[in-house]
Amino acid sequence: MPNTDVTLPALLRHQATTRGDAAAFTFMDGAVLGTGHHESLTWSQLYRRVLSLAEELRRTATKGDRVAIMAPQGLDYIVAFYGAMQAGLIAVPLSVPLFGAHDQRVESVLEDSAPSVLLTTSAAVADVNKYANPHGGGSAPALIEVDVIDFDPTRTLEDTDDSRPGPAYLQYTSGSTRTPAGVIVSHHNVISNIEQAVVHYFGEFDKLPDDAAIVSWLPFFHDMGLIMGLCAPVFAGRSAVLMSPLAFLSKPASWMQLLATNTRCFSAAPNFAFELAARRTSDADMAGLDLSRVHVILSGAERVHRATVRRFVDRFAPFGLKERVIRPSYGLAEATLYVATPEASDTVRTARFGFEDLAAGVARRCEPGQDGGTELTSYGPPRGYPIRIVDPETGIERLAGTIGEIWARGDNVALGYWRKPEQTARVFRARINNPSEGTPAGPWLRTGDLGAVSDGELFIMGRLKDLLIVDGRNHHPEDIEATIHEITGGRVAAIAVQDEASENLVAIVEVKLAPRLDSVKREVADAVWKSHNLCVDDLVLVSPGSIPITTSGKIRRSSCGQLYRQGGFQRLDVAI
Repeated sequence: MPNTDVTLPALLRHQATTRGDAAAFTFMDGAVLGTGHHESLTWSQLYRRVLSLAEELRRTATKGDRVAIMAPQGLDYIVAFYGAMQAGLIAVPLSVPLFGAHDQRVESVLEDSAPSVLLTTSAAVADVNKYANPHGGGSAPALIEVDVIDFDPTRTLEDTDDSRPGPAYLQYTSGSTRTPAGVIVSHHNVISNIEQAVVHYFGEFDKLPDDAAIVSWLPFFHDMGLIMGLCAPVFAGRSAVLMSPLAFLSKPASWMQLLATNTRCFSAAPNFAFELAARRTSDADMAGLDLSRVHVILSGAERVHRATVRRFVDRFAPFGLKERVIRPSYGLAEATLYVATPEASDTVRTARFGFEDLAAGVARRCEPGQDGGTELTSYGPPRGYPIRIVDPETGIERLAGTIGEIWARGDNVALGYWRKPEQTARVFRARINNPSEGTPAGPWLRTGDLGAVSDGELFIMGRLKDLLIVDGRNHHPEDIEATIHEITGGRVAAIAVQDEASENLVAIVEVKLAPRLDSVKREVADAVWKSHNLCVDDLVLVSPGSIPITTSGKIRRSSCGQLYRQGGFQRLDVAI
């Protein structure tokens, strides 16, 4: 494995030197959507483009400046990311601003990071130009179109690598519970994190197989999409086949087709994508294709549902897919990405826990054959990176089988939040009071996630800030949402809303308009009462796409609460 003291641009140079003519990145949108052919860059072609852009950036920016990438998903985005780091700058991966509207998230990130350069393409420059204003007290950033840089293959290029150990890029959090914050990720963090992931996902091999390939449609500006699609291929020297989230949403079968047509694939997706692919892939889409060579599809970024895994595997088992390739995975931007996954097994391991026990802060497994409870996915015994379950109020370790905040440490833990010293100290420099033998006092990363270790396995309950308190008891919104989802099949947000007397349960449920809306409400209310002993004070039925989500597809429950209190949801059930 590469030395963790090297930088990402140094790894790119190594791949260009040793694998120059091999395909590095292939982008498939045109071929997938029937509007053109796929586009590819070899390692040497990519490296030359990166050097050309780095030369341009050195004339425009000073080492250590931030460079915001606001380009469509594609090869130019990859060039922009590595070109910024090659020039000794700090990359800020972003999306193209929302067309025809002011993108508040992009605006807040630019204000916080104060970039000196905006990198985009000629296709997006008109929209990006609206944001080329002074931010964070600095001067207006320069605007560079990556696709019009001179990439003349005969030109002699300066190959100086200005990247240094330290900050490589700022990974802005998705903002599910707060305003986006810039996580400072170093080259060392990235390389250490990918190295550990390779060990855990390819542990049965002495080295990473030569025919391993990466397939991804995840957005580059999200941590999982960035590490999976841009960083892992350069670290491993393996080919990546990529497309955009829009291409996947337009044709979910295309993801499965790419998995079937590339060898020993490594891929990833949130839970909703498994549902979408299972529902919208036909037998005709898979005719003549074989999924038996897929190595890993990790499920992360949102809660893994066993029922979803069953539907996905049942749908694609006739085409050779094995359940053992599905690997529930836990991670977060503050830990670069990856934290934990179970070892490969023939089935995704789950356990059922009693609702009353969970409400009391105890992860006690239901007896075999016992009805009720909630089924949670195991993330396996913690390995690779140390994990502790800690009382978030006292900083004291919790006993096994007791719910608390997940704390983590290791070389994967990022450097902190950009220009937020107090928040950095609180989240990245936490200390355990009276630590047990073998447990360092600190520093620890506070993940903000609730979990427990039961019989040696890690289980995750949800976000600490999303915990619902109804009728004086704690409830995890994901449990309630899972119950409702099995009835409606759509996205669900469970929130607690305070009135003059108490907090009440409100469920926002996306459904397709149908004559059975009244029966849906009765079924949901009955299921929530039977499973959770809770009354739904208000069940709000809305159209698909109404519930606000983050860039990674997580439900923004705080925004749901605000919209609900303001009467901002357009209800389908007003006449019921």
